[in-house]
Amino acid sequence: MLRLPIYLDNHATTRCDPHVVQAMLPYFTEKYGNAASINHWFGTEAHEAVEEARRQVAELIGASDSEIIFTSGATESNNLAIKGVARMYRHKGNHIITVATEHKAVLDPCKRLAHDGYEVTVLPVDEYGQVDPQAVADAIRPQTILVSVMLANNEIGTIQPLPEIGAICQEKNVPLHTDAAQAVGKIPVNVEELRVDLLSLSGHKIYGPKGIGALYVRKRGKRVRLEPQIDGGGQESGLRSGTLPVPLIVGLGEACRLCRELMPEESQRLRQLRDRLWQGLQQRLDGVRLNGHPFRRLPNNLNVSFAGIKGEALLLAMKDIAVSTGSACTTARLGPSHVLKAIGLDDEQADASVRFGLGRFNTEEEIEWVIEQVVATVRQLRAHATMWATTSSPSG
Repeated sequence: MLRLPIYLDNHATTRCDPHVVQAMLPYFTEKYGNAASINHWFGTEAHEAVEEARRQVAELIGASDSEIIFTSGATESNNLAIKGVARMYRHKGNHIITVATEHKAVLDPCKRLAHDGYEVTVLPVDEYGQVDPQAVADAIRPQTILVSVMLANNEIGTIQPLPEIGAICQEKNVPLHTDAAQAVGKIPVNVEELRVDLLSLSGHKIYGPKGIGALYVRKRGKRVRLEPQIDGGGQESGLRSGTLPVPLIVGLGEACRLCRELMPEESQRLRQLRDRLWQGLQQRLDGVRLNGHPFRRLPNNLNVSFAGIKGEALLLAMKDIAVSTGSACTTARLGPSHVLKAIGLDDEQADASVRFGLGRFNTEEEIEWVIEQVVATVRQLRAHATMWATTSSPSG
């Protein structure tokens, strides 16, 4: 039976999986020790739970347990990676390279560093949102101390050619960071295959709890060093002080375990549902445009521009469907999406765009219902839109 409303904003956040909740519950009440207090059983029990979760996170991305640092989420991980490298290697140089379509959690720390005297190069992308690896190679200078390129975009789902970029960075001996918050758990992610030195992820993007994430920091081969951004008790190898939130860490670990187990089948199912949604919209509506790469994209992402309407109007008219017009972290800011502008959309096209983010708990029945509702709503809005009436009326 169809239950309303229908949630299709899984890029913003995901529902916590019931298995994750069950794994966390004992650590709120029965197993409540501080993971740093290992001189008694309560602390030892908590410490063991943390280390098991660290192993589960590492397994999902092909890392070693000791290379995982727990944080409050991908935003903190990005800040620790970017600012931590910048300040640790300031004696070597002051140049950082990133990409125009990055999440604000990467662009804003880079802006902060630029304010502090660092030089930041922001590379453009093509019409699909991909950066040219050769452009990265050409931008690297002797003073370059970090390259930061996200694995998969949070708005348009485009997957970047990270292995090629990683090979370039390795050859040039420049650390490579990737914000993989949207990619982890949705597509296979292996830090060795990607050739990255730092990788950020977040629990609430993979059916885990909010307020917990992790940063992978390479130790194998050429080790990357960071200057801590939070000082205090020296937890997490001295890189992130503060009492560890054991229930959240356990939840992140279980979420990673589930993703590792379910991802092959789940990704295929979501890709089929996503393709059905796009097919249904494309067949029944004129003036629809796919934003992002047609096939090198996340399996659960669909970003569409509907000519003749505003995305915000569509969202308001579809009260039983939860979707968004862009990143949840920037919806309060005025103006069109910087990601859509970077791939060449004008203000009108960007304002007409909607992001559908499918997830683990969506069904085929829901997608069929959403197609019907979106088609009917777009037609209704267009019928009342002067712009659409003008552009679609025959000349005579």
